[in-house]
Amino acid sequence: MTIEDLRYRRILLKISGEALIGNQGFGIDWDFVEQLASDLYAIQKLGVQLCVVIGGGNLFRGAGTAERGIERASADYMGMLATVINALAVQDGLERVGAQTRVLSALPIQSVCEPYIRRRAVRHLEHGRIVVFAAGTGNPFFSTDTAAALRAAEMGCDALLKATQVDGVYSADPNMAQDAKRYDSLTYMEVLSKDLKVMDAAAISLARENRIPIIVFSIQTRGGLADVLMGRGKGTIISGGE
Repeated sequence: MTIEDLRYRRILLKISGEALIGNQGFGIDWDFVEQLASDLYAIQKLGVQLCVVIGGGNLFRGAGTAERGIERASADYMGMLATVINALAVQDGLERVGAQTRVLSALPIQSVCEPYIRRRAVRHLEHGRIVVFAAGTGNPFFSTDTAAALRAAEMGCDALLKATQVDGVYSADPNMAQDAKRYDSLTYMEVLSKDLKVMDAAAISLARENRIPIIVFSIQTRGGLADVLMGRGKGTIISGGE
């Protein structure tokens, strides 16, 4: 496989914090991080410019905590810090397999990572580094899905890849509803009108405005990312429908 075989040359991968749990009930499964790092580095070595946004739900969920009476803004900032922990974990995994990386945080934490500056992030990509974005947008009330769409637009990415536990977008949770319908393709407006819970409305709208296709695929399949980039993997493509 070469760079010519791939559909996209600069991509943003969105990974939920829950994916890092792996086979554990909480925290970080280091075996999964090792597998993820190997898959990402294999893609990056082909010449793909790769950036990553990671959630923090394996460690802390701001929205869920706010429901218990904690001030929502404070809860969201706590969730942003959880994403920094996950970003550093993924950075360590990537560097152990030989990748060059940078973690850029929307919340300034200069002792452990760089502050997010758009032009600096672009330069890192151009110099062959995998860029991991942490702390969401840096603002409360915005999800890491929205952060992923925002960073994909800022970086000029060809596609936004949403890694999930299932192989695409379904009409309902396939683990709960046996008759759930799987979609091979959807338009942005169909996702919004059907209220499909793949990403929040702000993220879908941002991707639509900037004409960035969203590809939803399973992170559980080893090599699944490469398959998606070659157009042969199983997943759901969300686009303008042209």
